[in-house]
Amino acid sequence: MGKSALELVEEANAMLNVISVEEAQSLIGHSDVVFVDVRDPDSVAETGIIPGGVNAPRGLLEFYADPEFEAFHKPELDPEKHIVVTCGLGGQAALSGKVLKEMGFKNVSNIEGGMAAWTEANAPTEDFDE
Repeated sequence: MGKSALELVEEANAMLNVISVEEAQSLIGHSDVVFVDVRDPDSVAETGIIPGGVNAPRGLLEFYADPEFEAFHKPELDPEKHIVVTCGLGGQAALSGKVLKEMGFKNVSNIEGGMAAWTEANAPTEDFDE
């Protein structure tokens, strides 16, 4: 067998800045920071999204991040900005962050514990409408 899912997540996190919920909260509202939630839209709608965040489900992330895919590209995904990726628990965000780094995004962070930790800390969210 090749690598396990846990090994892949650990390798991905080694390429990223893993930040705490508190650290992430301090970045809300900074013009050079983009929060990217890679969960499916239904999951994001259930819990809300980090204020100012962008939903880019993991299965479409590469297309949203690549300006050559004009039909999908989200200009908020700017490789010059600090991208803070989150998901339910942190694994999908780590793998997504690794992909963004491979695509040329320079400053990518993963929130330790994902939205579960964010919610547990009573950190702010806003309603998400697809």
